[in-house]
Amino acid sequence: MQEMTKTAACPVHAPKDHPKVPEEKIGVLLANLGTPDHYDYWSMRRYLNEFLSDQRVIDYPKWKWQPLLQLIILTKRPFSSGAAYKSIWNEEDDESPLLTITKKQSDKITETMKARYGDRVMVDFCMRYGNPSTPDKVRQMVEAGCQKILFFPLYPHYAGATLATANDAFFRALMKEKWQPASRTVPAYFDRSDYIDALAQSVERAYANLETKPDCLVVSYHGMPLRYLTDGDPYHCQCQKATRLLKERLGWADTDIRTTFQSVFGPEEWLKPYTVKEVAKMASEEGKKNIAVIAPAFSADCVETLEEINEEIRESFIHAGGETFTYIPCLNDDEAHISCLSSVIEENLRGWID
Repeated sequence: MQEMTKTAACPVHAPKDHPKVPEEKIGVLLANLGTPDHYDYWSMRRYLNEFLSDQRVIDYPKWKWQPLLQLIILTKRPFSSGAAYKSIWNEEDDESPLLTITKKQSDKITETMKARYGDRVMVDFCMRYGNPSTPDKVRQMVEAGCQKILFFPLYPHYAGATLATANDAFFRALMKEKWQPASRTVPAYFDRSDYIDALAQSVERAYANLETKPDCLVVSYHGMPLRYLTDGDPYHCQCQKATRLLKERLGWADTDIRTTFQSVFGPEEWLKPYTVKEVAKMASEEGKKNIAVIAPAFSADCVETLEEINEEIRESFIHAGGETFTYIPCLNDDEAHISCLSSVIEENLRGWID
């Protein structure tokens, strides 16, 4: 806001009492899923209510879903979800790891954009659920003089429940602006060679530091109901393609890598195989005692990776007879990842700033 005040001025030829207008900029707004403000009951309840009330996420009719959500789920789930967040919480900064990592990603991308474009591009981040909210960040960018905004959901794959709902929140925020900026959204980038290369490098580094080579790399993606696939959502197909591209980049055989899906919620059938069951089967029935797990659908480590994979899914594998379980972290603020994201931004800014 201080920057806006410094650069704001009356337009040329305008009367002296004309409102000051900030110097024109282009905004790049990164977006991730979201985070509760804390892991206490009420913070978790607010966050889960916003998340689970999104009909892109849970598409049941409101009259059927909301009584179940408000009267049953939100009386119990904040306790279990809060315990999961507490086990991974960044106590030093009093925030979730997702928020910590997204800040680092934003800072590094800011440095890259400043080196490339100077002060003409403003980079910031928001969350689809929780804080900092998408409407607040759009408002700040408009006030800072951003007459064009590139909105970049940090989801490598398209899914209605992730990338599309982030875009929905962005478009709703734009509806509130009197002087609405021009806007663009970034599409899925899962099949970019630099993204696949960054994933492969992270696998190669992890494997190089292991005493025992894993029998298989489990590529675990966040799940979704199976009917979303049959209704036309391309997420499942994009996940399968991403695994294939990673396998080809690594030069591996089909038996060295396996696609699974995690985070099953509710009674209906979801995309299979389920990670938690598949790793147990690998240990108990297939004799695979040493595995590694990677989660390419997440651009930053979060509760689904740090707690679900590295604790719950690990426990399932070890309990079934597994011996060595290696979790390979998300790309986070890895230099190859930041380089890829920055290239995506530069490509999507073409015509606006070249």
